[in-house]
Amino acid sequence: MTRFIHDKFAKDYLEELLKDYGEVKSSEKISGEIKEIDVLFTPTKQQNSNLQILGLLGRFAENPALIEPFRNPASTDEICDCILKLLEVKALLRREAKANKIKLQDSEIPKLWVLTPTVSETRLSSFGTLERDSWLSGVHFLPDALRTAIVAIHQLPQIPETLWLRLLGRGSVQSQAIIELQALPLNHPYQKATLELVYNLRENLRVNQELEADDRELVMRLEPLYQRDREQAKQEGRREGRQEGRQEGRQEGEQHLIIRLLNRRVGEINESLIEEIKGLSIEQLENLGEALLDFSNVADLETWLNQQQG
Repeated sequence: MTRFIHDKFAKDYLEELLKDYGEVKSSEKISGEIKEIDVLFTPTKQQNSNLQILGLLGRFAENPALIEPFRNPASTDEICDCILKLLEVKALLRREAKANKIKLQDSEIPKLWVLTPTVSETRLSSFGTLERDSWLSGVHFLPDALRTAIVAIHQLPQIPETLWLRLLGRGSVQSQAIIELQALPLNHPYQKATLELVYNLRENLRVNQELEADDRELVMRLEPLYQRDREQAKQEGRREGRQEGRQEGRQEGEQHLIIRLLNRRVGEINESLIEEIKGLSIEQLENLGEALLDFSNVADLETWLNQQQG
C-alpha cells in the first residue's frame, strides 16, 4: 500500500521542481485502454538556463518528456507499458498535426525517462540498452527510434548533479540524498519546498501500519532532521515575533508573523480566518506558531481554530 504514498510524493516532487520551466501534467490520461502518464512535461519555448540547477533532471527537461518514476524496480512488463504510453502520445501528436495540416517536428515528440531504484544487467540487456559517453553512468538508452532511457538510480554517481534524481531512489541511496538536501544552503530555491514534501511523505508513512523495512528506516532517518528543522523554525518564529513586537506591539507582531507563515505554508488564507487569528491570545498565537509546522492545507488550520473554541 505504501507504493501509492511514494507515487504521490514522486509526482508532487517532480511537479514542484519542473513547474517553473514549462507545463507539468501529472496522472495525465491518454486514449485507448485508459492509461495514466505519471508526469508529462512540456518545456517553455524560451529555453531557461536555470535548468542547470536541476542537474541531470534538468537535462531531461530540456525537451518534452514523459517521466515514469517507480518505487520498486521496474519490471519488463512495466517498462514495456511505459514505452506503449510514449507511442500512444506520439500517435496522438501525429493525428493533431495532420488535422492542423502542419508537420510534426521531432523536437516536439517527448522522450521517455523510466526512473527505477535498481535494475538488473539482464533486464537492461533484454532491452538492448547502451550508455553514452556524453551522459552520466546509470542512464541506459534504448535504440534511438524508441526515444527511451532507463535511469538506474542506484548506479548514478553521488554528485550534486544527480541529487534530485537520487531523492527518488530507496534505501541508502535515498537516505544519502536526503542528507545532502538538508545540507544545501537555506537560500537554495528548492531546498525548503523539497524538504516539506519529504516531511509530508514521512507523515503519510508514519500512519501506515505495514511499512517495509526501507520505509521504516526512512521514517527513522527523517525524524531527527524533522525535529531539528521544527525547532529552528520555532526559534526563527520567536525571533521574528520579538522583532515585530518591538515595532508594532507584541500581539500585533505575533499576528502578523503567524499570518505570513500560514500564507507560505498552506496558501493565501481568507479574511474570516485572519479575523479568528487576530482574536487569539498571545499564548494561543505561540501555540499556533508551533502547530502550523504540521499543517498541509487550510483545513488543518480550520480544525485547529475550532479546537481552540471547544
